[in-house]
Amino acid sequence: MIHLTTANGAPASKLCFGTMQFGGKADIVASQSMYEDCRTAGINFFDTAYVYTGGQSETMLGRFVQSERDDVLIATKIAYDKPTTKANVLQSFEESRSRMKVDMIDLLYLHRFDPHTPLQDSFEALAELREDGLIRYIGISNFAAWQVMKAAQVARDLGTTVDVLQPMYNLVKRQAEVEIFPACADQGIAVVPYSPLGGGLLTGKYASDEAAGRLIDDTRYNARYNVPWMHEAAAALPALAAKHGTDAATLAVAWVAKNGKVTSPIISARSSEQLAPSLAALDFDMSDALYDEVTALSLTPPPATDRLEEA
Repeated sequence: MIHLTTANGAPASKLCFGTMQFGGKADIVASQSMYEDCRTAGINFFDTAYVYTGGQSETMLGRFVQSERDDVLIATKIAYDKPTTKANVLQSFEESRSRMKVDMIDLLYLHRFDPHTPLQDSFEALAELREDGLIRYIGISNFAAWQVMKAAQVARDLGTTVDVLQPMYNLVKRQAEVEIFPACADQGIAVVPYSPLGGGLLTGKYASDEAAGRLIDDTRYNARYNVPWMHEAAAALPALAAKHGTDAATLAVAWVAKNGKVTSPIISARSSEQLAPSLAALDFDMSDALYDEVTALSLTPPPATDRLEEA
């Protein structure tokens, strides 16, 4: 498994901070406060994307890192809203680099799998950027296991590698355990999963009838998490967390981080106050017994086989 580092050689932190809210629900003051909270806690790994908040996320992150550029690992994602052609990959990279005012981007992801563009085209651009020293790691995001394997082979054919996968993973969305995690382990690809709090579901905030948030307002999140057993698991988590003297969000993030296949879960927030319980997972010591207890709250996905009766 690849070990991610900053340009200065420091290992990537146990958690990564996702800046999706920078320039959106978090203004410049709130965003800088969260960045400073992360740095104080020891986080040196930050994730953004070309499409986040119309470019403000990248712009703000670039502003915050200027005085310590080589001490942090910056990841961004490209080509979510356009085909992943070689030209688009190179154009998006240059715009992202310009927004952040950096010479090099540590980790560059393809934001999604594009079924209409040959991966060869996308990876020719990524390989060139790496050869020119403009990126250090190549990543893919939201790829299925077979797409991961295809990308790994295309990369090998071009003399390069896929280094990181960014999938969705949390206590109630565990499908990645079935084939995605094993595929990455087989190929030596680091796993940096997003949404450890399940869009806020695992904080317990949706337990009341008066709850508000994106699981209610956003049709994508509603479809993703509007499943009774998921809400039952989320309702049980705060009591279990309280029994162990912590917060449900802390427990949810620590559960993801405990998985040996995971490199650095991506946490996020819109304020320092909201961020604090996730940051606390850095120092939370989750025992094997507690890990099993948390795991038991959710449904384990079946193995990928046509002979479930033999599994």
